[in-house]
Amino acid sequence: MIDERRLTTEEKALKINLTNDIYGCFAEIGAGQEVAANFFKAGGSSGTIAYTQSAYDMKVSDSMYGEASRYVCEERLITMLETEYETLKFRLPTKYKESRFFAFCNTVESLNYHKTNQGQGWVGIRFQLDLQAEPNDVILHIKMHDNSHKGQQEALGILGVNLVHACYFHFYDLDEFLTNLVHRLPRDRMEIDMLRVSGPDCETTDNRIIALNLVKRGFTDATMFDLCGNVLQPATALYKRNILLMRGRFRPVTKVHIDMIESGKKQFLLEEGVDEEDLDVVFELTLKDLIADGKISVKDFVDRAELLGTLGYTVMISNYLKHYKMIDYLSTIAKGPKMGVIAGIYNLHTIFDERYYDNLPGGLLEAFGRGFGHNMKLFVYPANNVDTGDLYELEDLRIPEKYNGLITFLKDTNKLEKIKEFDHRLLHIMSDDVLSKIRAGSSSWEDDVPLEVVKAIKFYELFGYHAKITA
Repeated sequence: MIDERRLTTEEKALKINLTNDIYGCFAEIGAGQEVAANFFKAGGSSGTIAYTQSAYDMKVSDSMYGEASRYVCEERLITMLETEYETLKFRLPTKYKESRFFAFCNTVESLNYHKTNQGQGWVGIRFQLDLQAEPNDVILHIKMHDNSHKGQQEALGILGVNLVHACYFHFYDLDEFLTNLVHRLPRDRMEIDMLRVSGPDCETTDNRIIALNLVKRGFTDATMFDLCGNVLQPATALYKRNILLMRGRFRPVTKVHIDMIESGKKQFLLEEGVDEEDLDVVFELTLKDLIADGKISVKDFVDRAELLGTLGYTVMISNYLKHYKMIDYLSTIAKGPKMGVIAGIYNLHTIFDERYYDNLPGGLLEAFGRGFGHNMKLFVYPANNVDTGDLYELEDLRIPEKYNGLITFLKDTNKLEKIKEFDHRLLHIMSDDVLSKIRAGSSSWEDDVPLEVVKAIKFYELFGYHAKITA
């Protein structure tokens, strides 16, 4: 059996062309002109391609798909997929009965002449796996990193062929699907930061697991999903929004986590220019915090995602272990007025540990410039002192004396502030203790987590919980 991961782009296109019952159309807006070209070059395309079209002029695009305020966006892509698929069915009703139809579409902005922009775009396919069946959709967002217009077009052409091929020959195996999707497209050429599937053949597919795999496999450094499990493209979802970020393991979410976010949110809303209607609260899980026994547990990840979704929060998965990298990333994509970050007092010990920044030429000061240089403010939540049991707040922070001036500077420039109103009664709660109680079968854990979380853990039997069977 041929290892299809080794097929060239031309060989993949030819295989699709020579599969008698695969038939469809291509519609490419903007810079995305190369996908259909690959199928024509491979030969045998007359049995596969009904038509191709490219609406390069915005007025032509509007005449085909309706007027739009933005052309390179998910909404435009979905309109294209719906229009082209239904048009194909309408034009060729007889062919529809004997072929598996597809509509491949993309809307792309490639590198401009002066190289002042980020090449990026939306790519999707609507396709049937069985004759006359309802179609499935695969939608993804890409960033293109080649340093030339030609290189970015070539990469897009490879991706398009990979996508059509993977949908028809590897759709039921997520690992093979993702492997084939990025074949011959290393991360330094193309990044996929959002991928979502839907349709009758993927009703059991959890798009949150796909999001996890994008980060786990290095396709991107961060992606996110909402409370309903819908995968979001971070730059689109957070653009021009105020962001309140909380990083942690949330294993499970406890009452102290909720107090942290609600107390921090209350203070953040007092900042100039921060309004609740323009605010997104984001809970971030890093890959490191998802690793147990040397590997990532998908079930453990889904358990935590379920709980955060139950509470109505947006979840981000990232590969940014270091605080400054996460802030740098969010500031770049969101371009919002302000960003707030909530951290426990003991997290500051790590943030002020200069060994943490050995990789940076400027060391700790460079990290602070990148982590605090944007319109960002850190809100510090207190804890019980692990040695004495006394309250441990920002003014008690134990760090090397040489950094005291930096602390003063951050306070004076409104970059650092303690959380003033909090529930003292919750400071004893530790996620690890709660998890141990759940696994031990003790009921006392229920006092440490929100009621919604109690119900979810029991209903879904999360984190090793098992309902007691009574005779």
